[in-house]
Amino acid sequence: MALSSESVNVFLTVLDRGSFSAAARALGRVPSAVSMTISQLETDLGVALFDRSGREPQPTDAARALEPRARHIASQLRQMEADALSLHHGLERRLTIAVVPELVSAPWTDPLAVLAGEFPSLEVDVTSAPQRDALRLLHEGEVDLAIAFQREHLDEREGFEVVDSDTMVAVVAAGFRPPGQRRRRLRLEDLLDLRQIVMTGRSGTHVDSRLIFSRSVWHTDNPSATLRLVQAGLGWALLPRALAQPLIEAGELFAIEFDNTGNQLHLLVDIVWSRERPLGLAARRLIELMKHADRGNVGGRTTRPSPP
Repeated sequence: MALSSESVNVFLTVLDRGSFSAAARALGRVPSAVSMTISQLETDLGVALFDRSGREPQPTDAARALEPRARHIASQLRQMEADALSLHHGLERRLTIAVVPELVSAPWTDPLAVLAGEFPSLEVDVTSAPQRDALRLLHEGEVDLAIAFQREHLDEREGFEVVDSDTMVAVVAAGFRPPGQRRRRLRLEDLLDLRQIVMTGRSGTHVDSRLIFSRSVWHTDNPSATLRLVQAGLGWALLPRALAQPLIEAGELFAIEFDNTGNQLHLLVDIVWSRERPLGLAARRLIELMKHADRGNVGGRTTRPSPP
């Protein structure tokens, strides 16, 4: 069977673009070449992948059934190509890093200082982006590395090293009292009826379910906006202890006290890269430096931390 990376790529491009002609434009080919590749793939597989009876070819049930495996094969091929290129890849001119805003205190500046000493000519760009945006930039090739919280689900496209852990605390504005609540302490289930302020990506469409406790949620895309809404008494939020503690000590925020649980949520911190693109020398070196920067603060990987 003459299955090849080229035929798999053409098949997936037709699925993504919706037609042979659109796929041809995306691939820089003529439509007849795309049609011929699909026809040959159908012959090799022994199944019809597209129904050509209408104006545009429609994926058959067989195509949809094979799609997940085809995407896995395509990803594995890109990873193999990236690994091969990495073996011959030298020092990159620029290293780009996306850092989730809550992780400004994560141990990345000291390793970066070591890297700067080892490679004085290296240019470094650091951008701040909510977790969803940081990972999107990584997968789109806009950044080389991302420093982010552990993901809710593993992604085969990503490589990662655990480099730190962070503690999130539930906070409200000082003096805030939930409607109908007379007691100072709450129970964890009381959060269900309180508005939660959550920092997400710019689209606000994806939220890590481990961090959501309330039925009503407002979204922001940066820590400053989150803090302003909480300080205005518009809701409560889970914030990194390093960010919240100075405001708690200044009397501007109040760490919620619970009757039935503690107020802390432990999350691991990862440095993440795409396995589908080659890593330059500086990127590989920074991963190594961060991997060994502070191993004493992290333990085994968890999939569901305890609630605050």
